[in-house]
Amino acid sequence: MRVQHLVSLFALLALTGCQQAESPAPAEPPEIAVEQALEATPEAPSRFDIYATVRLTADLGHLSDRQRQMIPLLIEASEIMDELYWLQAYGDKQPLLDSIEDPAMRRFADINYGPWDRLAADQPFVEGAGPKPLGAQFYPPDMSKEEFEAWDQEGKDGLYTLIKRNENGGLELLPYSQAYAPQLQKAAALLQDAAELAEDEEFANYLRMRATAIVTDDFQASDMAWMDMKNNAVELVIGPIETYEDLLFGYRASYESYVLIKDLEWSERLARFAKYLPELQTGLPVPDAYKQEMPGSDADLNAYDVVYYAGHSNAGSKTIAINLPNDEEVQLAKGTRRLQLKNAMLAKYNQILVPISETLIAEDQRQHITFDAFFGNTMFHEVAHGLGIKNTLDGENLVRHALKDHASAIEEGKADILGLYMVQKLREKGEITEGVVMDNYVTFLAGIFRSIRFGATSAHGRANMIRFNFFEQAGAFSRDDESGAYRVNLEEFEQAARDLSNRLLMLQGDGDYAAVDAFVAAMGNVGPQLQADLDRLAMASIPVDIVFEQGAGVLGF
Repeated sequence: MRVQHLVSLFALLALTGCQQAESPAPAEPPEIAVEQALEATPEAPSRFDIYATVRLTADLGHLSDRQRQMIPLLIEASEIMDELYWLQAYGDKQPLLDSIEDPAMRRFADINYGPWDRLAADQPFVEGAGPKPLGAQFYPPDMSKEEFEAWDQEGKDGLYTLIKRNENGGLELLPYSQAYAPQLQKAAALLQDAAELAEDEEFANYLRMRATAIVTDDFQASDMAWMDMKNNAVELVIGPIETYEDLLFGYRASYESYVLIKDLEWSERLARFAKYLPELQTGLPVPDAYKQEMPGSDADLNAYDVVYYAGHSNAGSKTIAINLPNDEEVQLAKGTRRLQLKNAMLAKYNQILVPISETLIAEDQRQHITFDAFFGNTMFHEVAHGLGIKNTLDGENLVRHALKDHASAIEEGKADILGLYMVQKLREKGEITEGVVMDNYVTFLAGIFRSIRFGATSAHGRANMIRFNFFEQAGAFSRDDESGAYRVNLEEFEQAARDLSNRLLMLQGDGDYAAVDAFVAAMGNVGPQLQADLDRLAMASIPVDIVFEQGAGVLGF
């Protein structure tokens, strides 16, 4: 069943016709003591071995000399984003890494960007580390939620500012462009140099605009320019983008970067699905008020091989698809771009999803575990971020502001479930004609087990816990007690998908934090049976995620 090459990717062309709550918190996995992590036994594999190493390469033979000269500059700028993310997530990394004698533990700290295990509810694995601050390094360590909420300061929920104590002990804003000025100026200069080598004028323009953006904290114009790029062979996503690291409020964005090589032919074929977004928005299973916002029609789908991850995108579980920009105004004006990272996706399929299915999926349904379905489910997840609603119905808030620390988990859950909705509707329209819908469903179920292992502090992991419990209560799947294997129940599965779509979309539109908090508390727990099954995956030494050997040297520069 393992896929060793990209033939399945091209089979998809025929099939399609062508990325913590304080009160109350989700239940966390059983505590993992530092001593347990240090000492592996046949009964208890080491936590330090949960990542499979993947050499991150791509075919660069079709690139011109100028494009090949540009890639090391983009990687060097990305390395600066990595340094800044360390400062945001933990602080100066070197004293921490130098203090750890065990090479395996030191490597694990480097993977996790700190002494907390990101895939085990941020439990510390270095003696004396203490709990991970919910606000990371974005807020003063002694600041309470109540102090922040009582602070009368315009822009206090901004994406690109740190909260600091002033000389009088009060709170003040410090823009990223000031806090990290030396590093950002160096990164901007590298992007300007790369722009001089860019052969695609739209990409050169974007690099220049992004260079200005990272030293001014004004990203909207460069986001608009990024949306207009269509033909560039080399791609860069860089800057403070996602807010997952801010577990206190979900307001502050973290630095990250991806350097990618675009498959132009594939991207052109995948882009056809974007045209159906308005029609799919209209058909969402919710009252009209919850689907009144119409997604932009300039959205597109693209396929890539990623050659470098940095910062947030490289911390803990690795992203296999991107949906950007996050700016709601840009989304409504131009839609979004969905970037499918096919080499990273294939690595996770081979090394993680297939072994999970061989352990937890009923034998007679394993035939429905396919890379085509995994790719399709991931792709439509990203497209589905563009569906639904960005502003609460009362017009007073963005959804992400109203739902605060739960916003990311609810949004990821919405995208997962509406991705299935899109598969159903496109099959009904005859746009997806090969394979069967059970491929998507059974692969989706196996994917829940994969993402649940990301832990309670991951938005994706928490979203999957909610969906697992919701589907279980609805009878969408059943478990055989003798074999411990799960099977999809078709009719109940489809009804549960519709019901959960309705629930999540309405929770977002209502913007009722208390209701969402109660929903997450009720549905975001890992029960004893599920935990036992997840433990079976650990005992089988199935990796939880992947980590990369990457860089200019790996690429042959």
